[in-house]
Amino acid sequence: MHGNGRLAFLLLGGLALLAGLDGALLLLGFSAPVVTARLADVHGPLMVFGFVGTVVVLERAVAVRKTWAFLSPGLLGLGGLALMSPLPVVVGQLAFVAGSAVLLAIYRAIWLRQPSTSAAVQALGALLGLTATVLWLGGVPVPVLVPAMTLYLVLTIAGERLELARISPSVDHRAEMWMLAAGLFLTLGTVLALVWPSAGYPVLGLGLLTLVAWLFRHDVATRLIRSAGLPRYMAACLLAGYGWLLSVAASWVIVGPSFSGPGYDAVLHAVFLGFVMSMIMAHAPTILPAVLRRPLPYRPVLYLPVLLLHGSLLVRILLGDARGLPALVQWGGVANIVAVLLFVLLAVFSVVRGVSQRPSRPSRQIPQLKVTP
Repeated sequence: MHGNGRLAFLLLGGLALLAGLDGALLLLGFSAPVVTARLADVHGPLMVFGFVGTVVVLERAVAVRKTWAFLSPGLLGLGGLALMSPLPVVVGQLAFVAGSAVLLAIYRAIWLRQPSTSAAVQALGALLGLTATVLWLGGVPVPVLVPAMTLYLVLTIAGERLELARISPSVDHRAEMWMLAAGLFLTLGTVLALVWPSAGYPVLGLGLLTLVAWLFRHDVATRLIRSAGLPRYMAACLLAGYGWLLSVAASWVIVGPSFSGPGYDAVLHAVFLGFVMSMIMAHAPTILPAVLRRPLPYRPVLYLPVLLLHGSLLVRILLGDARGLPALVQWGGVANIVAVLLFVLLAVFSVVRGVSQRPSRPSRQIPQLKVTP
C-alpha cells in the first residue's frame, strides 16, 4: 500500500485522538468543542484502540507486507469513527474485536516468517488487547479492563524494544528468555486481576517491576541518553516513560486495585500518558517516515511538548491526585491535552517542511570524476 493510503489510516487514528481529547475535557469538567451523549464514556477505549491501536498496528501491517494486514488498523480506525458517531456503541465494539483478531493473525504471519522472542511478547500483548475488546463487548466496565488494556500496549512496546535491543551486547538468549517469562507472568497476572483483583494487581505490579528492570538494564536508551540530537531525544522520552511505568508497578504492589477516584486517575494517566504517549513521542521521528515514506526531521523544539507532558502530569498526579486538589487535576489535565496537541502540530509541521525541503530529483547528467585531495 502506498504512502497516501497509509495516511488515511493515520487520519482515522488522528480523528480518534481528537475525539478522545474532547472527551477528556468533558471528564475534567470543562466545556469541549464537541459534546455528545457518550464521548466521555468511551474516552478510554477510543484512545487505546481507536488512536494508539490504529497507529501502532499500522506499523505492524507495513512490516508484514500483506494487503490483508491493513484490515487491522482499518477496523480499529473505523471502530473509533463509529464510537464518535450516532451509531450504536456495539458497532464500534465489534470493529475493535475484529481489528484485534486480525492483529493476532499479523503476528502469526510474522512468526511463520521469522520466529522471535520479540514477536511472541508482542503477540501476548495482542491477545490481551483482543481479550479486552471481547469483554467490553460483553458488558464488562472499562475500569475493570484497565489491566488488559494496559498490558496490551505495554507488551507491544516492550516487544519492540526487545527487537531493537538485540544489538546490545547484554541481550543474549538468557535475557530474551527473561523478557518472555515476564510477558507470560504479566499475561497470567492480567487474567488473575480480571477475576480476583485484590490478588491479581500485586502480581501484575511485581511483573511490571521485572519488566521495567529489564528495560533499564538492557535498553540502548540508557547509553544513548549520553549522546546528542535525535538519539538523545528518543532516549529521554523512553527513560521518562519507564519511570512512569515503575510508579504504576509500585502502586499496584502497594495499593492494589482502584476503580475510581484519584488513585484510578493517577494510575490510568501514568500508564497511558506518562508511558504510552512518551513512547509515541520517542518513536514518531523514526516510525512515521517508515510508514508514510516522508521524512520527519528531528528538531530540538520537540522537547517542548515532552517537557510539558511530563511536567503537567507530575502536577496532576503528585499534587492534584495525591493531595486531593481537584483544581490541579483539572488544569494539569488541560496541560496534558495541550502537550499532546502541540506534539501533533510540531510533527505535522516537521513532515510538511521536511517534504518541501527535500532536494528534487536531479536531471540526468554525464557523471564527472571527482578528485579529492
